Amino acid sequence: MSSHRLKDRAQIKRPWIIAHRGCRARYPENTLIAFEAALEAGVDMIELDVMLSRDRHMMVIHDADLERTTNGRGSVSSHTLEELKRLDAGSWFDARFAGERLPTLEEVLDLLNGRTALNIEIKRSAYEPDHPPDAVERQVAELVRRKGGTDSVLVSSFEWRALENLVRMGQGPPVSLLSRYPDEDRYLEACKSLRAFSWHPSYLAVTKEHVGAAQDAGFLVFPYNADTPEDIRRMLDMGVDGVITSDPLLMKKLVG
Repeated sequence: MSSHRLKDRAQIKRPWIIAHRGCRARYPENTLIAFEAALEAGVDMIELDVMLSRDRHMMVIHDADLERTTNGRGSVSSHTLEELKRLDAGSWFDARFAGERLPTLEEVLDLLNGRTALNIEIKRSAYEPDHPPDAVERQVAELVRRKGGTDSVLVSSFEWRALENLVRMGQGPPVSLLSRYPDEDRYLEACKSLRAFSWHPSYLAVTKEHVGAAQDAGFLVFPYNADTPEDIRRMLDMGVDGVITSDPLLMKKLVG
């Protein structure tokens, strides 16, 4: 696959293999080594999470707090970039990965350098209702534009207001709606309002009827957290356009 432009790939590739926080089944999630492994696996897209540090830098980490995936304590937002960069983000997974650091979003974009598509999830806890000039969604859009990634980057969130603000800014990357409970989330209405590229439902709640309705409305469907052979096959049997999985190597074997 030579093109990583989202529109090109949407025309010619099914199903997409999307690496959830990198190859997180085999490497410490949201680290450069996990993203390198995903690149080596030849995935169609990498998914990651973005939070803001105390001094407003975009850090790639899933949780609002540091305890689960680093040797730090407290919230991401209460630490500066310098403090966060001193933390070990690998040992919790395996001693082999001692010394892995939390990357910034810019470092990840530089690593990928257009070699695959990217899905940036803006965490709900990073959203600020007053939309300051350096709000996370503004920073994401500006960095992606500066790096020339507007055609190959998606921005997703459970926080619709962050996506709405991104759309209002204009000329930013396309957006994708995340949802846990399709029957309660008014997902089609929201996707239409956002002019979304894709819809990312929980693999636990999505049905074949949900998938068909979204696709009929013009949206690609990428369920998240399908990590076992049974769950991946179940998603593929529904006719989804791709799967956000923690084990892209496993999915690659399943799809051949």
